[in-house]
Amino acid sequence: MVKERARILVVGGGYVGMYTALRLQQRLKRELRRGAAEITVVTPDPYMTYQPFLPEAAAGAISPRHVVVPLRRVLDRCRVIVGEASAVDHARRTATVTTLATEESGGSEELTYDELVLAPGSVSRTLPIPGLIDYGIGFKTVEEAIGLRNHVIEQMDIASSTRDPEIRDAALTFVFVGGGYAGVEALGELEDMARYATRYYHNIKPADMKWILVEASDRILPEVGEEMGRYTVTELRRRNIQVLLHTRLESCADRVAVLSDGQRFPTRTLVWTAGVKPHPLLAATDLPRDERGRLRCTAELTVDGVDHAWAAGDAAA
Repeated sequence: MVKERARILVVGGGYVGMYTALRLQQRLKRELRRGAAEITVVTPDPYMTYQPFLPEAAAGAISPRHVVVPLRRVLDRCRVIVGEASAVDHARRTATVTTLATEESGGSEELTYDELVLAPGSVSRTLPIPGLIDYGIGFKTVEEAIGLRNHVIEQMDIASSTRDPEIRDAALTFVFVGGGYAGVEALGELEDMARYATRYYHNIKPADMKWILVEASDRILPEVGEEMGRYTVTELRRRNIQVLLHTRLESCADRVAVLSDGQRFPTRTLVWTAGVKPHPLLAATDLPRDERGRLRCTAELTVDGVDHAWAAGDAAA
């Protein structure tokens, strides 16, 4: 009897998904060559984004092409499907996937598999804050990073050309909400870029700009030790960046950032980096999840109590 090929499905083309598929295609080279195995990667983008480089890309310190990796070039022995997995029925070993082609026909397709790797990552966590959907700027993709850089330069152009002091003040006020890696690094890199750019504007000086970091907790950079967090606050304030701890964004309606301490900042730039939440796909699976919506996993990265399913990254607990 001829043994059917082993079908491996990797959901997510981020750091975890790409390197999982890359390692599998290296380890299963012979099986892939003779058709005994197949690896399918479902990803919303045809490239992997190395998110730690987004702040540098936003500031123009590195080229955007150095932030992304074309998946089809790297995973040349895998089948890469650009689309979104909307549901997984592991009991039936099926995943529901929507692509541009299926969207045109108004439907979706089902992929069958034998082994599953779930690495869809996370999505930005938003709150029901007035004006946030209208004026908040995300910072999770290379497109958002480059868009933010262009936006900052555009605000400097507006400030340089207007005679209205209120418009000028709002254009030169930049508010970042969230004191994690993404928010702090994006703020630091963009402030550095804008400060350098002022030499090309005859009527804008670094002191004319306001850079504000809003953090709800009592420290920034929780990913590192408290000492490093305190040092970073000191350095940011030395650069005339306002760091507001124990402070929340209450509203940003009408382009005015209203904070929980009563301060109000008219601004045309509000960058939202206040955390992430599990990908919605996880709630559309029959796999066990924890109280935060992440997949329950063992130390070996297998989904707890489930055979033939693995998970890692932001999707795993």
